[in-house]
Parts: sequence; structure tokens; C-alpha cells
Amino acid sequence: MRRFFAPKENFNSEKVLLSNDETKHLRDVLRLRAGEQVQVFDGEGKEFLCLIESISKKETALKIVEEISPSAPKSVLNLTLAVALLKGEKFDLVVQKAVELGVNIFVPLVTKRCDVKFKNAPDFNKKLERLNRIALEACKQSGRADLMRISGLVDFQKFIESAEGAKVLFSERGGAGFADIEPAKKITAVIGSEGGWEDFEIEAAQSKDFRIITFGGRIMRAETAAISVATILQHRFGDLN
Repeated sequence: MRRFFAPKENFNSEKVLLSNDETKHLRDVLRLRAGEQVQVFDGEGKEFLCLIESISKKETALKIVEEISPSAPKSVLNLTLAVALLKGEKFDLVVQKAVELGVNIFVPLVTKRCDVKFKNAPDFNKKLERLNRIALEACKQSGRADLMRISGLVDFQKFIESAEGAKVLFSERGGAGFADIEPAKKITAVIGSEGGWEDFEIEAAQSKDFRIITFGGRIMRAETAAISVATILQHRFGDLN
């Protein structure tokens, strides 16, 4: 069954409209026609079985047949994953896998040793558009009906001031093991860059009640660490069990 996204405001009690981009995919890529059934999710957790009524140049009108359960239900763990900026496709991969692993909020972080520097906000906004497209496609493919929210670029020092829930920062040195993470339904997990953390960043996080965690003796690339952290936390406190 083909899955499409439409924001909540495009729904009424009987019908839903697909956007120009979704219509192009339905019409020109998948070559679907009126009378065929598709599934549409609203990005907030609801999904519907729909019947294609009409396809125009810029939108598709669908009749809602019934509400259905998403194939990937929302995790019981409210997980925020904050990751220092990584070069190129590494960051794209982390975003894609974060969606698949049920992360609620993804935060791109600027740290002292992060791999990428943006000179101004417009430069990052282009990157953010790309990341949101990746997240949407991953949501379609993984069966999620709730969209992972990707925040704007945040400075590390500012982020730790406002982080919520059980707070953990993963470091290559000086931390405890996973067993020291207390059970929680809301967790903020922070991953650094390939170059690791400066001492003052670790100290600042500790002063804001972050627990420092280390992967034993394993050395991982930053993107591997981010994906592994999301997986382990979902297994321990979420729905990967």
C-alpha cells in the first residue's frame, strides 16, 4: 500500500487533499489513478485508508474510507536526540535512522569541535530543508504516522540550558555505563562530533544535571554512536524489546 503525507489542515471529516509535491509523486512516479486505494498520515499520529477521487495538476482529492492503525506505532519513549553537525551524508544518515528508530525531536548542535560550520542562517536553512525531506521519506517508508521534528541549529551551551527529561551526554571518556541511566519516559541524549568534547563542555553539561555515559572500550564514528544510542535507549526504555 502506497503511503502519502498531508498536514492536518488538509483533512476534513470526509476528504483529504494532497499537496503539489505529493501529487507529482502519486501521478508521475507511481502512476496511480482514480479509484485506487492509498494510505495517508497526518504527521501527528493518525493514518487513514483513502480512495483516489481526482488528480489535477497541483493537487489530489481523496475520499477517506476509514481510520487505520499505523504499521509503526508511536514509541512510549519521548526521545530527543541532539547531534553535533557532521559532514555531508553522515548527517543525512543519522536523520534517516533517527526517524526509523522513533526519535521524537532531532536537534542539530554546534559544538566546539563539530565538523561543519555555517556562516549564516540561510546556509543552514537550505540544509534544514533537505533534512526535512529525508525525514519525511523515512517516515513514509518506516510506517510512522508522526513526523520527527527537526529543530533549527542550536548552540551547545544554549541547548543544555533548556534540555528536558532525563539528560545524558555520550562521551569517549570519563563516563559511566548504560546501567547508570535511570528509567524514564522522556530522555534527552546528546552526541558529539568525531573530535569529541572539550573539557569545559562536559563540565557545563554536568552542571546542568547531564549524566555522562561512555561506550565502554568501543571506538565509534559519530554517526554510528548516534544511531547506536537511539537504538539502545529505545530497547531499554521504549518499544524495541
